[in-house]
Amino acid sequence: MMKQDILNLENKNVGTIELNDSIFGLEVRADILQRVVRWQLAKMQAGTHKTKGRSEVALTPAKPFKQKGSGNARQGSRKGTQFRKGGVVFGPVVRDHAHELTKKFRKLGLKTALSAKAKEGSLVIVDEAKLSSPKTKELKAKLELCGLNNCLFIDGQEVDINFALASRNIVGVDVLPTIGANVYDILRKDKLVLTKDAVTCLEERLK
Repeated sequence: MMKQDILNLENKNVGTIELNDSIFGLEVRADILQRVVRWQLAKMQAGTHKTKGRSEVALTPAKPFKQKGSGNARQGSRKGTQFRKGGVVFGPVVRDHAHELTKKFRKLGLKTALSAKAKEGSLVIVDEAKLSSPKTKELKAKLELCGLNNCLFIDGQEVDINFALASRNIVGVDVLPTIGANVYDILRKDKLVLTKDAVTCLEERLK
């Protein structure tokens, strides 16, 4: 077990917490992180790009000119790729870019991402991420006091609505419930901020 200080949004130490080494203390392997991020981004890719082939272009299928006597190379249709507005050969088609990655490997990727943040000192534990009112100015002042300007907050099973609304207009700050925790969002932020509830939920999810 590794120990970590617990802070509040006033940047004051309010205790310590023990983090499970099997989740926050793994060896950081870039190959695992790369595979999981690649899987996530592939799932997000729309795959709606499309070009028209010979059978789809709106041109006459008739022979453009007679076979002999014109001095030109023989042609069977205006739909050929060599003609303007002709069909495209081997162009992109609508498809799903997603590929398979086992649940066990995805879980290992999330553990590795959490361990990477802990190892580089970019993991912050707070007692709670709650506000009495959805005031962006108030939250921004608290985050500046804590030195958090490019960070991902992960809360417990649900995110406090006031905190979520207040953070929505702050550039560089994202908020997710534990169920939404993912490797890509963790790695793209400078700091990872977990609430005590989030630590409990993550350890339950990844045990």
